[in-house]
Amino acid sequence: MEILTERPPAGFEPHDRKSPLTEPWEPLYSRKTGGTVVLGLRAGRAHTNSRGFVHGGLIGALADNAMGLSCGRTLGHAGGLVTVNLNVDFLASALAGQWLEFDTVFVKPGRTLCFAQAFITADGQPCARANAVFKVAGGEVRRTG
Repeated sequence: MEILTERPPAGFEPHDRKSPLTEPWEPLYSRKTGGTVVLGLRAGRAHTNSRGFVHGGLIGALADNAMGLSCGRTLGHAGGLVTVNLNVDFLASALAGQWLEFDTVFVKPGRTLCFAQAFITADGQPCARANAVFKVAGGEVRRTG
């Protein structure tokens, strides 16, 4: 397994929300700002497809993760959120060695549905955008925004 040792940009800390899906993609980083969670990682060879581009599945999964975490943070939600729709538009290729950021830029919370939009950059250049709808599942909602 490839170990990436370059430090993340200022403000990013090791991501504290682990899952079996993202475990092979570690190390992941996050930065919490207001009502959003920005995810980041240094793309390595293990993140790429056979053409050497960062795999679209990784981009989609981490965009979904960042938007869901941001919706939960905005809602102050103690339960869970379930993705009911996810769309990803790929704008440019991302490559191994680049710093990827998954930044949620819009969250419209509701009692039963939460809408979000994210922009994904590779070394600061747009490479994808994503939109998602999440069902608010169980737990208590405490709006923070």
